[in-house]
Amino acid sequence: MSTAAPPPLPLPADCIELVLDAPGLNAIGAEVLDHLLRGLDGAGDRPVLLRATPPAFSAGLNLKEVLGLDLEGTRSFLLRLQALVEALHHHPGPTVAAVDGHAIAGGALLARACDRVVGRAGGRGKIGLNEVALGLRFPPRVLAVVQARVSRQAWAELLLGAGLHSPEGAQRIGLIDELCEDPLMVACQRLSQLAAHPRGAYAATKSALYPRSPVSAAEEADFHGAVVPLWNSPEIKGRIQAALRR
Repeated sequence: MSTAAPPPLPLPADCIELVLDAPGLNAIGAEVLDHLLRGLDGAGDRPVLLRATPPAFSAGLNLKEVLGLDLEGTRSFLLRLQALVEALHHHPGPTVAAVDGHAIAGGALLARACDRVVGRAGGRGKIGLNEVALGLRFPPRVLAVVQARVSRQAWAELLLGAGLHSPEGAQRIGLIDELCEDPLMVACQRLSQLAAHPRGAYAATKSALYPRSPVSAAEEADFHGAVVPLWNSPEIKGRIQAALRR
């Protein structure tokens, strides 16, 4: 007996789907970063759905890959991460993320860079930015996107607390906008609603809400002189190894 195919997702006709699909619960390595950047580069002003293959959205950066990088490799990796977070944040068309399961560190960053984040009500996934708990510093352009997308009142709990939250907790501090029983279906519906607006008006208003703020020379110098060497330091690599063993 054949089974009926599931109904098509209610996506805009010209939607671009960016899919996180990698080993290690969709761990974000250089190949994933490049794949998503290429997808955004070719998207123009079209609506973008960011989703992942089950059972998680993303457990974060590929820490095994990070461990193997030398100083210049670490610099290149963090520059690509910054570029992707900024590209999502400033994409002129609507962007919606469907988060089902874990969305940790880099995974939560990519989702929150979107215009709307839809998660699973009552889900068991953990969501949060735990970089400080690992002793890591945020690249300046990544931190600027978080500050633009999350209310100031939540910064201390989200960034300094560095905890991992239930979907309901993540919604309370602003990492998720909406919870439902079917995140992918509802994310598609929200994207279609946003894509129905005139594109010029949407892009202009989004640009006004999130203007491109240049990173200062001092911040750039700190990134290259302090942040990159910290990520590549023996202390941090030891912390990463300990985290991978847990």
